[in-house]
Amino acid sequence: MSKQGQGGHGGGQGLHARVLDSLGPAITAGAYPPGTVLRTDELEQRFDVSRTVVREVIRVLESMSLVASRRRVGVTVLPTEEWNVYDPQVIRWRLAGPDRPRQLRSLTVLRSAVEPVAAGLAARLATPEQCAELTGHALGMVATSRGQQLDGYLVHDIAFHRVILRASGNEMFARLGDVVAEVLTGRTHHHVMFTDPDPAAVTLHVRVAEAVRERDAETAERLTREIARGAMAELDILAP
Repeated sequence: MSKQGQGGHGGGQGLHARVLDSLGPAITAGAYPPGTVLRTDELEQRFDVSRTVVREVIRVLESMSLVASRRRVGVTVLPTEEWNVYDPQVIRWRLAGPDRPRQLRSLTVLRSAVEPVAAGLAARLATPEQCAELTGHALGMVATSRGQQLDGYLVHDIAFHRVILRASGNEMFARLGDVVAEVLTGRTHHHVMFTDPDPAAVTLHVRVAEAVRERDAETAERLTREIARGAMAELDILAP
């Protein structure tokens, strides 16, 4: 009988995801140190899949710069500094692994550097629609900030920060929306948050929305910096 993944509508895609969801986290967790050579025939046997499925998975890992394929050498795991650390999938895998506290910290430092500047720009450039979106999500955060509604809160939290980055008018900042979404999601799903969000942080989001609406760039930037400081202080307690 032929190996799995060569028949059945959609079967190959499911197998592809299964292999990727096993190999990706293993590489980012350090189970395969840099320089490790992954042999495709061994992967075929281990996962009981076709060569086509293994090649597809390798292509995805290559697109993330986790591995490199070289003729006569094979598939080699690359050093961390070569990884595409902004890839949302790579972030998700790293947050699920033993490196979570350090990964959360580096992402929070990135947010601290970018989001206050983005908020200042948003106060100058946001459209009336973006101001309304921001206010709506800030109020949504207030409404879901009590009674352990963290999943509902997360939806508004992600949307709020996406609007800030997009309203900055800077396409580089806007592209960081997925990165911020992953860190906020990771913090919630891996319980690196209090059961109810910090009331002071919730209030700060409402005040940022007001500052953006009032075109007060200095206040928007200062308040967003306070949000970032609070997030870092939370990490010091929950993920030291």
